Order: sequence, then structure tokens, then C-alpha cells
Amino acid sequence: MLLMPAQIEIYEQMCALSSRMVEAARANDWDRLIDLERAVADLRDTMMKEAEDGNIDPRNAEKKRAMIQRILKDDAEVRRHTEPWMEQVRRFLSGDVKKRQIDRAYGAGS
Repeated sequence: MLLMPAQIEIYEQMCALSSRMVEAARANDWDRLIDLERAVADLRDTMMKEAEDGNIDPRNAEKKRAMIQRILKDDAEVRRHTEPWMEQVRRFLSGDVKKRQIDRAYGAGS
């Protein structure tokens, strides 16, 4: 039987990765950010497969709560950096679509 890491260990790993995601977002290192997001998703999937019985040690419950709050704070910081970039991409792609439509309607280079 394969032993799965305890949920608290998964939260610790996710918390560490979320801090690294903030660093990547601040550095505009989108490839690294994507890799880190995938790692977090893998951990989340692992955690979802692990069925914890619901009896939570109060010390672990507080620790989990603090880590979840940290992860959410890091997520907000990542979004602060990625959302403006995503809006630029949307505008660029929207402008490109409009240009193609105009080119088709009026003929390119006319």
C-alpha cells in the first residue's frame, strides 16, 4: 500500500509553493508560475484522494487555517500581477481579431 503524506504536510507544501508563485508573478516569470500552479494542482488532487476522517487535532486545525489564509493571501498577490497582464493579452487578441475582420472586409493592403 502506498503511503500518502498527511494533509498537514500537503498544506505545508502548498503554502511553500504559493510563496514561490508570488515570486514568479512579481518577476513576470509566467512559465515558472504555470509550473508551480501545476504542482499545487497535483498536491490538491493528492489531498482530495486522501480521505481524512474529519477528526482534526485542534493544533493541526489552527495550523491548517493559518496556511489556508496564507495561500489565499498569496493567491490575491499573484492575481494582482497576472490580471493586468491577462487584460493586455485580451486587448491584444481582441485587436488582432478586429484587424483580421477589417482586412477581410476591405482587403488587406488595398
